[in-house]
Amino acid sequence: MAQPETTDTAENGTAFRIKDCALVVLATGRKARMLQEFRSELASIDTASIYHHFWGGLLQPRFEEREYNNDFAAWVKHGIHDAVLAERLSALAPTSFSDLDTLRQEIKELVDIRLDEVEYLLWARATQQFEFVRSQIVVFNTEKQLEEPHELSSAIKDLSISSVFYHFIDARRRTSDGRDDFSDWLTVFGDEFTPLQEQLAGIDPYFGSLSELRDQLGSLFTSYFEGESP
Repeated sequence: MAQPETTDTAENGTAFRIKDCALVVLATGRKARMLQEFRSELASIDTASIYHHFWGGLLQPRFEEREYNNDFAAWVKHGIHDAVLAERLSALAPTSFSDLDTLRQEIKELVDIRLDEVEYLLWARATQQFEFVRSQIVVFNTEKQLEEPHELSSAIKDLSISSVFYHFIDARRRTSDGRDDFSDWLTVFGDEFTPLQEQLAGIDPYFGSLSELRDQLGSLFTSYFEGESP
């Protein structure tokens, strides 16, 4: 995935510039019809593809809850028709891994374990092939900005879910310490908002929708700043 621009607090003093984004899906030309082929392709696929297949689904419009949390698990269930491995893959949270290569290794190990457990999966052909894709993030300026941290309470409610994705999820690939943009911005104010940063770090954005994540952030900011004078 192309490296997106970062939130720039230096240009306008301590202002937080609100951005929005969209993901453009790109083909890789890499496909798999069998579980062994999937493992082989996974071993060398760009990490941008792994990122997309775990996180990209959050930005895809849908009318019902996702059955599985990542594309790999969904394919194993509906293409390979192995519910056991699908559940194991679905339980993986990318936030629990230090980087995408470590996540890749865990997926490979889960596949290897399952291939050892069930012999027919060595030759079983999927009823639908898996296509590895990657995505490029396109970032938009919203012309909106925050001057003081307490403004987060009201601003978060009006953020689009794609803006929440950009600032709270995708930010972790851009900030030097792997934090969300809100936490990164709060460092400008010294240690004053360390407790809030710690609470933000405790939110796992993976299991749930972006709307739920926005509500969770809204509740946190409202609770934290309640009673404080602007």
